[in-house]
Amino acid sequence: MKDANFLKEHNARNLWHPMAHPGDSIANPPDIIVEGEGVEITDVDGKRTVDAVGGLWNVNLGYSCTPVKQAIAAQLDKLPYYSIFRGTSNDAVIELSQMLKDFFEPEGLSRAFFTSGGSDSVEIALRLARQYHKIRGEAGRVKYLSLKKGYHGTHTLGASVNGNANFRTQYEPLMPGCYHIPAPYTYRNPFNETDPERLAQLCLAALEDEIAFQGAGTIAAFIMEPVLGAGGVIPPHHSFMPGVREICSKHGILLIADEVITAFGRTGDWTGSRHWGVQPDLMCTAKAITNGYFPFGAVMVSDAVAEVFEKDSTGKAAIGSGYTYSGHPVGAAAAIACLKETERLQVKDNAAVRGKQLYDGLLQLGEKYDLIGDVRGGHGLMCALELVADRETKTPIDKKTIATLHNVTYEAGAMVRISGNNVILSPPLILSETNVNTILGALDQGFAAVS
Repeated sequence: MKDANFLKEHNARNLWHPMAHPGDSIANPPDIIVEGEGVEITDVDGKRTVDAVGGLWNVNLGYSCTPVKQAIAAQLDKLPYYSIFRGTSNDAVIELSQMLKDFFEPEGLSRAFFTSGGSDSVEIALRLARQYHKIRGEAGRVKYLSLKKGYHGTHTLGASVNGNANFRTQYEPLMPGCYHIPAPYTYRNPFNETDPERLAQLCLAALEDEIAFQGAGTIAAFIMEPVLGAGGVIPPHHSFMPGVREICSKHGILLIADEVITAFGRTGDWTGSRHWGVQPDLMCTAKAITNGYFPFGAVMVSDAVAEVFEKDSTGKAAIGSGYTYSGHPVGAAAAIACLKETERLQVKDNAAVRGKQLYDGLLQLGEKYDLIGDVRGGHGLMCALELVADRETKTPIDKKTIATLHNVTYEAGAMVRISGNNVILSPPLILSETNVNTILGALDQGFAAVS
C-alpha cells in the first residue's frame, strides 16, 4: 500500500468519483477510508468515526462480519467463477435461490434472476415487465410510471424512470414512454398539502389520472421505492403503497418494488413491501444482499409472473438479458452467508429500536436549530434532515454551509452523507445505543458550528 502522502496527492488526479464534479474532487479531495471495523471506519490519517452512511446503505452487518468474509475466501478457493448462462450453473447460486424463495415467501416472490447490483436489478425488472406483457399478447404495454423524487439507479432505463433532475438533465434525451407522478412528500409537493394521509390520496388520484391519460393498455409497470431513499428519505403514509398496489392490479399494470435499499431489514421489517403489507410483482434487490462485500443483486419474481414465462410455448419468454457476473459463485456464497447472519441476528429488530432512537434525537435537533427545515424517518434506520436557509420560504441551504456542517460532524466522530441540501443517515443495522448517541452528538456539534 502506498503511503498517506502519495494517496492524498493522487486522490482525484487519475480517477473520477461517481456522483461528483471532477473539478470539485480535485479542489476538495474526498476523505480516504482505509480500514473498517464493526460500525466504524478509519481514514488515512487514523481518524476513526462511526459510519452513519453504512457504506452506501449496504453494510448492514458492519465491517467485521467474519462469516461473509470466510465464505468469500472459501468460494475463491473452490470455484472463483463460472457463468450461469444457458447450459451451466453452480451449486452456490442454486442454494441461494432456494433461500431467497423462503425469505421472500410472504411477498409471494419465488424466482430469482441474479445481477451485478442495484442498477442492473432495476434494468432487468423493467425489461421483464415489458416482456411479460408481450408474452401475454399485450405488446402495446411499453410505458413506465414512477414517482418524482424516486431513485432507480443510473442505467438508461433506470435514469429514465428516476424522478430527480440531477440524474437526468445532463443525459437527456432519455428513454421515451416514462412518466412521473408527484411523490407523497409532505414538505414539498404541488398540492401544498402537509397532512400525510390526504397527500397520499392526492398522489393516488394523480396516478389514476395519469393512467387514464396514457391509457392503461399502454402501461407495463409502475416502479417505486417503499420508502424513497436517495431522494431524501421520504416515507409515505401507510395507505400509499397499498393504494398503488390496488390501482396497478385493477389496470393490469405490474408493480415493481425497488428494494435495493430497503430489503433485508432496513425499515425495521425484512422488506419495505412487507412493512406496508404489499405483495409486488417484481422486486429489485442488491446492496445488503452481500453486506457490500461483493457486487451482487437479484430481481425477485412473483409466482404469477413466473407462471406466464415458464408456461410459454411460443419462444417469447426466452430471456435476452443477463450479465457476465449474474449468479457469480463468489457473490452467491457471500449472499448465503450474509442471509444466514442477517436472520440469525434478526437485525430488523435492532433497526426498529435504534431507528426510533435516532429519529427521536433528530427531532430534538430540529427543535434546536432553525437550519433544519424537515426531519424525516421513523421507519427503521433510514433518516434525513432537510436543511434550509429560511424556514418560512424553505430556501435550501447553501453548499458552503452544508459542507462545513459535514466536515465538523466528521471531525466530531460521525460520517454522514450530504445529498443536495439533505443530510442522509443510513448506518449499519448492528448499531448500538452508544453509536447512535455518537452520531447525534457529532451532528449537534456540526450544527452549532454553522448556526
